[in-house]
Amino acid sequence: MPLWEFKLPDIGEGVSEGEIVAWLVEPGDVLAEDQPMVEVMTDKATVTMTAPKTGRVVETRGRVGQSLPVGTVLVVLELDLGTEVRPPHTNGTRTRAATGGSGVDQVGIRGSEPAPSVATPEQGPDATLEYFNEKPLATPATRRFARDLQVDLRQVPPTGDQGRVTRRDVERFGIHGVTDASGGPTAAGADESHAPARPIAANANFLQERVPLAGLRRRIAQKMSLSKAKAAHSTFVEECDVTELKAWRARLQEPAQRYGVKLSFLPFIVKAVVSALKKHPALNASLDEVANEIVYYKCYNIGIATATPAGLVVPVVRDADRKSVVDLARDVERLAEGARTGKARHEDLQGSTFTITSLGAQGGLFATPIINFPEVAILGVHQIKRKPVVRDGQIAIGDVMLLSLSFDHRLVDGHVGAAFAHEVIAYLEHPERLLLEMT
Repeated sequence: MPLWEFKLPDIGEGVSEGEIVAWLVEPGDVLAEDQPMVEVMTDKATVTMTAPKTGRVVETRGRVGQSLPVGTVLVVLELDLGTEVRPPHTNGTRTRAATGGSGVDQVGIRGSEPAPSVATPEQGPDATLEYFNEKPLATPATRRFARDLQVDLRQVPPTGDQGRVTRRDVERFGIHGVTDASGGPTAAGADESHAPARPIAANANFLQERVPLAGLRRRIAQKMSLSKAKAAHSTFVEECDVTELKAWRARLQEPAQRYGVKLSFLPFIVKAVVSALKKHPALNASLDEVANEIVYYKCYNIGIATATPAGLVVPVVRDADRKSVVDLARDVERLAEGARTGKARHEDLQGSTFTITSLGAQGGLFATPIINFPEVAILGVHQIKRKPVVRDGQIAIGDVMLLSLSFDHRLVDGHVGAAFAHEVIAYLEHPERLLLEMT
């Protein structure tokens, strides 16, 4: 009977590889055409790949958590005799946000004409190919970037034109590391003190469960590691008396309901942040290390860190400076719901210039949030508590929360970060200022 090799298709939008999130079939299963086989996550979304033909699964290749380039064989199917074998094609797709869940409102993608596979038949599908080029091609900026990350360019597989190593290649290599002779991941150029952490020995007398670091959790781990490695984190913390803001919110709650929204504190905080960013543009920026330039953004796209069952995602309120409190409340509610249900659109999860993260009712004094790289700052908003405050020389009971601003000290000086935080606090403690300065 003829065999069909299903290869990871070219999904488009510059995607060059995909990570296996979940296998939905195993060898021996008999599949109908379009039956889901495997979930694959790219930088853009999680997609369910479906069977291009009716047949029996002979072999599945790749393990959960493994990233494979476009063109790699994923599934080998045994087809019925007499079945016409046609080149696979791309089917219509709907993709959901990369929240790591499974099977939510998706139509699979069929294979496309294959690119060369990385693993050879002799090496097997899970083989790790060692790459070494004595004279790698790269721009001076990429070479400097590699030195900063302690990455050996000779070991970085290139994806650029004419075999050139790109900055993206170096970043990917620096995150994933190389494979040592024992098969364990080792960060390039790292000594033993920086070797990856290992848990208690597998033969120790402890009950344990192991699951692959895959899907959204792996993406979060990579991005957090990159942020801590690249940005010079510094955090400023200050109290904010929101007694007056709390009263404002209570008075506006009923009118807001007529617009079909429920007011939280977030729309007011977004307004305060945008107003403060206009006065302190250094925090609405990023660093282009290739061009050696600071990029100041003229738009105000505010990311709202949102907890989901699969992990933390950051949907984005676009053009927040042009929206009313009601508009912001509507956007925050819509984006949070989309993120939690895994139905956020791809465009809702990219393009932020500054991020707000809130632990809300979880309590605690404050936290030191990690910058949503390549942004240069993130504001942590914490639980409101009843505390003694001093007003006009008198002790009173107020509603107080702590704000913690983490910023990249490479671009933002300490006094600038503190001035921005105090500007936000001034707006929240005197919300009538937001009305006076509305455009």
